[in-house]
Amino acid sequence: MGTSFVFDHPDAMRSVCGINDSNIPYIEKLLGCGIYVRGDRIECHSDESADPQTVAHVFSELLDRLCRLAEITSDISEPEILMEYKAVQGAIDKEEGSSPSKREFISVLSKAVYPKSHNQEEYIRAMNRSQITFGIGPAGTGKTYLAVAYSLGELLSGRKQKLILTRPVVEAGESLGFLPGDLSQKLNPYLKPLYDSMEAIIAPATIRRLEESGAIEIAPLAYMRGRSIHNACVILDEAQNTTQAQMKMFLTRIGENSCAIITGDVTQIDLPKESASGLLQARKILQGIEGIEFVGFSAADTVRSRVVQRIIDAYEKNESR
Repeated sequence: MGTSFVFDHPDAMRSVCGINDSNIPYIEKLLGCGIYVRGDRIECHSDESADPQTVAHVFSELLDRLCRLAEITSDISEPEILMEYKAVQGAIDKEEGSSPSKREFISVLSKAVYPKSHNQEEYIRAMNRSQITFGIGPAGTGKTYLAVAYSLGELLSGRKQKLILTRPVVEAGESLGFLPGDLSQKLNPYLKPLYDSMEAIIAPATIRRLEESGAIEIAPLAYMRGRSIHNACVILDEAQNTTQAQMKMFLTRIGENSCAIITGDVTQIDLPKESASGLLQARKILQGIEGIEFVGFSAADTVRSRVVQRIIDAYEKNESR
């Protein structure tokens, strides 16, 4: 039994099918059916062992979501298809309807940065509506990348005047003061993940100009004490390694016209055993406070590659034993 999906626009069809229909075999693998491209439509033919109604429903919902995604970006490949497929399966499990007509995304200059999972979409909504947003979850789930994208969008649009990048420095045998170079050079290795995210969104030359003008500032968390931050986006990365005193100090630096995005992975705490994590305490005592939101990520949100998802799943299963 077969079903077909008709594209409204050839550009959407090109994006969804990929160059030389390169995405079709992957969609076939996910759905477990044969897919054929014919003119302005693609057809799905399931075998007798599958429930044809279920396959037809998943097929149409997936193609609908991918077409909506094509309105934002033409770069659709396996990771994007996998995340949309997971979203469809999640909606079916929860007996929800089709995807909403409005897709959340972040605009940075002429580039659109879009979520690749339901939790990433909720994360963007939280950053848009709350002054302080916590993104907590394992590596590769997009929490730091989306925080950087959101903050760059606010900075480059003029809605904020400064982007401040900070993180706790958990030293391993050497004091930060003994490292070579000025403060920026000392901190650069610690903040490399944030710079990797920025360079994936805007040109390195633009980042340097913003640094030289003071629009992008880096600071060790300890240097935030005594400051009052206004009209800025502040990203606190690796927040699981803040002490309870550091987290309280950081959160009380944020002025009314500023926002803070705190990211961390509570399974990767590197603090000495006698020090409790400020991120864990914040998650416990700040739930439900107006203007503060927590968004949790899991292995299902991992967008680096399928093998990274499998690695995270394996570790989570081992830790739950």
